[in-house]
Amino acid sequence: MIRIERLTRKIGTIETLHEISLDIRKGEVFTFIGPSGSGKTTLIRLIDLLDSPTSGSIFFDGQDTSTSESGRLVIRRRMGMVFQKPSVLSTTVANNVAFGLKFRGVDRTQIREKVRSALDLVGLAGFEDRRASTLSGGEMQRVALARAMVTEPEVLLLDEPTANLDPVSAELIEDLILRINKKFRTTIVMSTHDMIQGQRLADRIGVIMDGSLVQTGTASEIFYQPRGRDIARFVGIDAITGGVVTENAGGHVSIRVEEVYFEAMTDLGKGRKVTLYIRPEEISLTPAAAVPIKSSVRNQIHGRIRKMVPFGPFVRVSVDCGFLLTTLITRRSCTELGLDVGTEVVAGIKATAIHVLPDEGMKTLS
Repeated sequence: MIRIERLTRKIGTIETLHEISLDIRKGEVFTFIGPSGSGKTTLIRLIDLLDSPTSGSIFFDGQDTSTSESGRLVIRRRMGMVFQKPSVLSTTVANNVAFGLKFRGVDRTQIREKVRSALDLVGLAGFEDRRASTLSGGEMQRVALARAMVTEPEVLLLDEPTANLDPVSAELIEDLILRINKKFRTTIVMSTHDMIQGQRLADRIGVIMDGSLVQTGTASEIFYQPRGRDIARFVGIDAITGGVVTENAGGHVSIRVEEVYFEAMTDLGKGRKVTLYIRPEEISLTPAAAVPIKSSVRNQIHGRIRKMVPFGPFVRVSVDCGFLLTTLITRRSCTELGLDVGTEVVAGIKATAIHVLPDEGMKTLS
């Protein structure tokens, strides 16, 4: 539905986006994730035709958007936009939602019906006569969504729509996004710095770093098979560097890191220098004295707890194994297992939970 080809945006001498190419499919929820300042908002604004690229092209249903102002307006009317900070007019909720319809010359009877339907969609039925400026932040954002949806857009663009909301309001907005997508088959393109939100909502995810689109894929591909160390770090995986493949038997490999051997799955051959990526929740911890003699888990790595940091309902535990392993376990598990700094433990890791990538600029070792 939307095709982006080698899109670049410069502000003065600063390049904020670099040659981004991407296809966004009709009816999907596509989410851009990345650190603050990476270029997500710039890209969303370009797709909405609010700004123009320095070079490259955007096609909407096969039509090049580099056209006349009237042609761009026709395309923009097929899209709706909701910004990070909801802005409302100093008037009633109904007038705010009706703004786009009035601009299009829709008659009053239809406007009333459409506004009522849009407010019902976002859970604000009966709010028509309320002053929009008196609403809470979450309610204002729902008004902004109603204002975007009342024109029945084919594409809904959302720029970090829950960034300034409390968790309850954010959950309401997330539920609305999914409901809109399923009910109307609206193509939704959104940006977020909340990785978990991206994972929850998206059919596909694009990772933007320093103005470049560095990886696209499903949530599973992005969060479990990152293509490099920077992406892995952003999605919460610490890299284990310095690995060397010592054996490969049909894709089942042995990898040496320091004095430890890992079993993993990869096509990389013997002698290749590699980095290992393991999601922290894929690592189990057991006090060394309580480890069973036999286990179905291929990797049993001995170490000592160096650091424990609270992480919401979890504890992020760093284990010194000659290198650092980071795992995420529940507070209750920590208490029940008697884990503390200095405890000797065994980290259990399935071979299939290890994502192996070649080191950049690597050479094979003889």
